Amino acid sequence: MIITINDIEYSVVIIKKNNKNTYIRLKENNVIQVTTSYLTSKKAVLNLIYQNETYIKKMQEKINKNNKKENDFYYLGNKYDIVVIDGLKDIDRVDNKIYTPSIEILNKYITKELKKIYLERLDYWYNNFEENIPYPKLKVRKMKTRWGVCNRKNITVTLNSELIRYNIRCLDYVIVHELSHYIHFNHSAAFWQLVSKYCPNYKVIRKELRD
Repeated sequence: MIITINDIEYSVVIIKKNNKNTYIRLKENNVIQVTTSYLTSKKAVLNLIYQNETYIKKMQEKINKNNKKENDFYYLGNKYDIVVIDGLKDIDRVDNKIYTPSIEILNKYITKELKKIYLERLDYWYNNFEENIPYPKLKVRKMKTRWGVCNRKNITVTLNSELIRYNIRCLDYVIVHELSHYIHFNHSAAFWQLVSKYCPNYKVIRKELRD
C-alpha cells in the first residue's frame, strides 16, 4: 500500500500481532511499519498514520539528517572534504580538506589514529579516577546501538569506532561512563552521580550523541 505525506511516497507495511496497542515506525527507504492487533482495519491504520503526520515528518527529517552525516566525513568533530591525489606519499590535513593517495590508505590511517587516541584517553581517565577500578583492556569495533560496553568479568572496555567522528569530549564521556560501571554496574542515581563527578555536562553530550 502506497500513501503520500508531504509530497513523499511511503510504502505502508502492516504487521498484525496479538497485542492491544498500535505502533508506528518509520524505516529506511520510506517504509512506514505499523504493528497492530488482528482486529484493526486497514482504514483505521490509515487514519492513525494521517493523524501522526507531524511525527512521521520529524522522523523523516531525522533519518535524512543521519544519512547525510553518515555520507559526510567527520574526524574528531570536524567535517572534511576528501581529496584523492594519486601518487601522494602521506596523508595531509589542510584547513577543511584531507589529502590522501587513496580511500583505502585513509581508512587505514584513521583506524591507526583512533586506536592511539582511544588508548590515550582511556589512560588519562583511568589515572584520574579516584575510585579503585581495574585497568581494562581496550577493544574497538563498530557497533550499531552502543557507544561503549563495559565487561567486568573480562575487564575490558569496548568503544565504538564511530566515536572518532565526534569531538574528544564525546569520547571522554563514553570512557567515563564505561569506567563508572566498574563501581556501579547499573544506571542508578549513584552511577550518574559518579559520571557527573568527572563529566558534569554529560547530559548535553548524551543529547549530542543521540542527535
